[in-house]
Amino acid sequence: MNILERLYDMTAFGELIEAPASLFMLLIGFLLLYLGIHKKYEPLLLVPIAFGVLLANFPGGNMSVTAATAENGIDHLTIIEIAKDHGIMNMLYYTLIKTGLLPPLIFMGVGALTDFGPMLRNLKLAFFGAAAQIGIFSVLFAAVAMGFTIQEAGALGIIGGADGPTAIYTSIILAPHLLGPIAIAAYSYMALVPVIIPFVVRYTVTTEELKINMKKQEKLFPNKVVIKNLRLVKIVFPIVLATLVSILVPSSVPLVGMLLFGNLIKEIGTETNRLFKAASETIMNTATIFLGLTVGGTMTASTFLNSETLMIVVGGFIAFAISIFGGIMAVKIYNIFSKKKINPLIGATGLSAVPMASRVANEIALKHDSNNHILQYAMSSNISGVIGSAVAAGVLISFLS
Repeated sequence: MNILERLYDMTAFGELIEAPASLFMLLIGFLLLYLGIHKKYEPLLLVPIAFGVLLANFPGGNMSVTAATAENGIDHLTIIEIAKDHGIMNMLYYTLIKTGLLPPLIFMGVGALTDFGPMLRNLKLAFFGAAAQIGIFSVLFAAVAMGFTIQEAGALGIIGGADGPTAIYTSIILAPHLLGPIAIAAYSYMALVPVIIPFVVRYTVTTEELKINMKKQEKLFPNKVVIKNLRLVKIVFPIVLATLVSILVPSSVPLVGMLLFGNLIKEIGTETNRLFKAASETIMNTATIFLGLTVGGTMTASTFLNSETLMIVVGGFIAFAISIFGGIMAVKIYNIFSKKKINPLIGATGLSAVPMASRVANEIALKHDSNNHILQYAMSSNISGVIGSAVAAGVLISFLS
């Protein structure tokens, strides 16, 4: 009997019975795995996050992230002390996440995989990416009215930028205790872009506007400025923009600067090809794995199962929808004063969900006109949205941290 009792004590059955909330969190982890594997909703990050949720909520595994308090003083311990006293998940979290290291590394990889060519060829369309950031600030004020602190509201509002690493980076600085639900909301809504954009477009854009053919507009009103040496412009652009951003919004440099550096080593070509491969493959993939696992590790029953989480999920959706609406309305206002009309779907892609938002907009346009290919134009707004959301995050961090 002693042997049987010791075997039972070795298992986690007793702790699961005493803490049924952990069972619910395990079910959430399995659900996220299903969405990532079977439904293919952002699997590169949703699968590591989901597995991190499982690891954090298996009783006795010591794989959950411990919030820093005055009592435990964990954020003042050395890496070895954290690993010894609180487990390897805390070591990874406080080394890689709490320091803000991984989101900029992922941004470097995103920059290496991004082509700024469509935006540079249609620079006027890039302004609609800025207009789409309205959802961030609208939800910020609404969240404060609902009782969130100004820092929590800023972290919640950044979900409207539709950029997971940006949302995580902002949360780490402004509201680290909300990191788990904000990350889940951000990546879930990014995965639902094919559902949310058509939903907003259905109620805000007319059929006539959806049929605006961008190529026909180009023929009627051709661009006066033609880029003769696009490769040179692509190399100079990240250098100039990084300089401007570092002067105007220094707090956004960790994200925007790494994004533009990644893009620069891509555009230089064969001379920096090894750096490009490392940034876009090895470093980015490694950072993505640890980011997902550690974010999932923060999602324990005590931190996730509360009313704040529900409000974050609802508020994130509203921020997302308002951002899409803001981009559409900016195009509509522009069309009132311009002879050269722009399809409002281009404004709807002012999110950072590249290139998914552009593909969705292009599919909607083709349904109304089989010859209306707007992908390259939508990418102009879409790519600028990546920069816009990172700059918006920098503004929030400057004012609220």
